[in-house]
Amino acid sequence: MKLHELEQNVGAKHRKKRVGRGSGSGLGKTCGRGQKGQKARSGASINPVFEGGQLPLYRRLPKRGFTNALFKKEYAVINVSDFNIFDNGTVVTPALLKEKGIIKKQLSGIKVLGNGNLEKKITIQANKFSTSALEKIKDSGSKAEVI
Repeated sequence: MKLHELEQNVGAKHRKKRVGRGSGSGLGKTCGRGQKGQKARSGASINPVFEGGQLPLYRRLPKRGFTNALFKKEYAVINVSDFNIFDNGTVVTPALLKEKGIIKKQLSGIKVLGNGNLEKKITIQANKFSTSALEKIKDSGSKAEVI
């Protein structure tokens, strides 16, 4: 088979439906939309859950289940590489991080993640540490203290 021998399958190609073009097409005048009503108007799109003003099913059914959204803990995250700005021997506390502008809010606490490398020997005080962060802190000779 060569490129010039390729053909469309039978029935694969359709003529474009031209609505509103006389009576010969079968789609003249109302263009297959019927007479009047919301669906006959231009730009008509009805939300699938709309029930014509009747109280929708999703509002008639009772609320079920429990959501923990009000009680979930959200931590301010910081990577190991962000601690390289401090001098050797510094004790890095949440207050110091906020003062330096590394974190904006303390939220439920501070979690240290293991992205990047730590080249300084410092003491880091935080609420949580990821396992990769703990490894990188120990490898650099630094200390990790859980508050």
